[in-house]
Amino acid sequence: MDLVVRAARAVTAEGEVPATVGVDGGRIVAVEPGGARLSGDRVVDLGDDVVLLPGLVDTHVHVNDPGRAEWEGFETATRAAAAGGVTTIVDMPLNSLPPTVDVAALEVKRKAAAGRVHVDVGFWGGAIPGNAGELRGLHEAGVFGFKCFLLHSGVDEFPPLDPAGLDEALRELSSFGALMIVHAEDAHEIDEAPEPHGGRYVDFLRSRPRQAENLAISHVIDAARRNDARAHILHLSSSDALPLIASARREGLALTAETCPHYLSFVAEEIRDGATQFKCCPPIREAANRELLWQGLADGVIDTIVSDHSPCTPELKRFDSGDFGEAWGGISSLQLGLPAIWTQARQRGFALTDVVRWMAEHPAAQAGMRRKGHLAAGYDADFCVFAPDEAFVVDVAKLKHRNPVSAYDRRPLAGVVRSTWLRGTEITGDEPRGALLTRGEC
Repeated sequence: MDLVVRAARAVTAEGEVPATVGVDGGRIVAVEPGGARLSGDRVVDLGDDVVLLPGLVDTHVHVNDPGRAEWEGFETATRAAAAGGVTTIVDMPLNSLPPTVDVAALEVKRKAAAGRVHVDVGFWGGAIPGNAGELRGLHEAGVFGFKCFLLHSGVDEFPPLDPAGLDEALRELSSFGALMIVHAEDAHEIDEAPEPHGGRYVDFLRSRPRQAENLAISHVIDAARRNDARAHILHLSSSDALPLIASARREGLALTAETCPHYLSFVAEEIRDGATQFKCCPPIREAANRELLWQGLADGVIDTIVSDHSPCTPELKRFDSGDFGEAWGGISSLQLGLPAIWTQARQRGFALTDVVRWMAEHPAAQAGMRRKGHLAAGYDADFCVFAPDEAFVVDVAKLKHRNPVSAYDRRPLAGVVRSTWLRGTEITGDEPRGALLTRGEC
């Protein structure tokens, strides 16, 4: 074998156990009990203070490249991912220019990424008004599914689908079994809500009411039912919608849901006025809502935790005015998702096996990746070496993503990623070794 990793603690199908992992040709070929006598060209013995995890899979990342690479970019995004134990990301079809709404745009994006990625990268396609005829071609070109908005996306080149457009897109996707992932906030409810102006977070929160999420999710459920389609709810922040999702799944609908570290870490009551680094859409809500989201994870109603890493340049956050109405909405967190979640999860009695399920196994399965997310024979040798009992304070200036902006700045977190490995090779950030993934081939 090329590599043998001996871990006193590893998260495998057996739980958190001692394990010896054998790697050959970039794949895991054996997972044996601790102390097993496997030999390899290189043997790595991990200390008792770290846990060997499968590399995390983050299916909700805005790289913004090409076109808005000053916001992020493939090199910086994938370095940040690797620093956070993430070995696979799937890039959103916006806010790049052009958006990934046809095969030609997908090729532009793939060329922008080629030779520049430090982790494996896949791509979502986009569903917008008028591009239903492009969806099958994008599917055949290897995108992992399709994203749509039900209200203005924040960028004019990626307009939302109205109810008829959602039905049309879902009918088309159902014909070849593709997945629709939905930013679910209702445009009318948002239009009727108070306009967000000024620096008070409470005013911004009122501008994105829970009912906008709840109503949009009910519309998605109805449309998925009518069209016998697969659907996924992005970045769930309203705990009110959990019974709707649970009911739809009991009915047998192919519906999944994700939430994000910021909804599970922060609470509205603690966000200072003018702290626009916390602005995201849908918004961070109250403490009681956060606890219900954690319960949704425990109950299995929420399937995955992903970053929704949506960075921008510092000036777009409008720190000069602190105006939530004018600031760009998005949390930069790609590097910090694992410690952020572990900090909160362990306080609530969850184990690293739960975190791996939410942040590696289930995201890989939701995207249809057959060789990612597990420490098991036949899977890619993607590893995160994690020290769960070590702590640190976030210094935004030391993060690997492009711009020094994050809601986690100066926040103490538990758990440090010691190293990240892609197909049996440690990621150093010096040489890009990531691959561009195609659905059905990973």
